[in-house]
Amino acid sequence: MMAGITDKFDKAYESSSIDELAKAPVSALQGVSDSDAEHLKAAFNITTVGDLGSNKYFLWAQAVATLAK
Repeated sequence: MMAGITDKFDKAYESSSIDELAKAPVSALQGVSDSDAEHLKAAFNITTVGDLGSNKYFLWAQAVATLAK
């Protein structure tokens, strides 16, 4: 399971535990730039991967997308 998750992060985080990944900055995710991270913080007060994964707006959107399939 971890291999499928850690490869979505920058190389610096590949050996991190799941708890460390949740506390990592959102810019640690591949494809999320520092600028993207700043916009997420300004718009939704998201600073960590855990914040992103538990944000109610993102969860609502995910639920709608899943139900629409």
